[in-house]
Amino acid sequence: MKLLSFESSAVSAAVCLTDGEKVVASAFQNCGLTHSRTLLPMAEQLLSNVGLTPKELDGFAVASGPGSFTGIRIGVATVKGLAMGTGLPCVGVSTLEAMAWNLTGMTGTVSCVMDARAGQVYNARFRLNGTGAPERLTSDRALTIQALGEEIGQDGEILVGDGAYLCYTKLTEICPHLVLAPTHLIYPGAYGVAMAALQAFRDGKAVDAQRLDAVYLRKPQAEQMWDRKLNGGTNK
Repeated sequence: MKLLSFESSAVSAAVCLTDGEKVVASAFQNCGLTHSRTLLPMAEQLLSNVGLTPKELDGFAVASGPGSFTGIRIGVATVKGLAMGTGLPCVGVSTLEAMAWNLTGMTGTVSCVMDARAGQVYNARFRLNGTGAPERLTSDRALTIQALGEEIGQDGEILVGDGAYLCYTKLTEICPHLVLAPTHLIYPGAYGVAMAALQAFRDGKAVDAQRLDAVYLRKPQAEQMWDRKLNGGTNK
């Protein structure tokens, strides 16, 4: 099954073409350019390099959240457009679950973390057994870094995601057995999206373009401020 998968939910942008579990081609950028400028051109160049067109694929996948509101919107809109233009099915997968899939082959407990600002992280925890799908231990959630540290405690845990360094710095005193994922796997990549999506396709969870949605655990900051204003709060 040939899937074209996208990851744009954090600072990096990534695209991966897979055939089953095999990587055919991949691209990754973490250079500060906006995803609206990089994501689709990366995909077009990648397909051109392997001599394929979108219509020759079997489907599309995207990390649909949580994460950066703008990044998620761009990724989901890109896949919606491709799926609509080709009539092919698509899948949205949890950004956090995709990070765990990126660590396939490792063992132990992994805490996938993305900086959610205001002292919080988006987080989900998984158990890795070295083979097969990660075992989910928690739902996707937004919680304070302190609360995550209290939950992890003295256990050994692997940190991965764009919030990994932040959590490691703040939590090593109360969580002395934390370790960082290998440097090249810290940031979200599209291979994990592809593997989570492949499982979803096999489970019959693919949808058409109209039914693909972004997943936000919190409202955007502007909406939160507007809600507080409507409820009598101040933003000073």
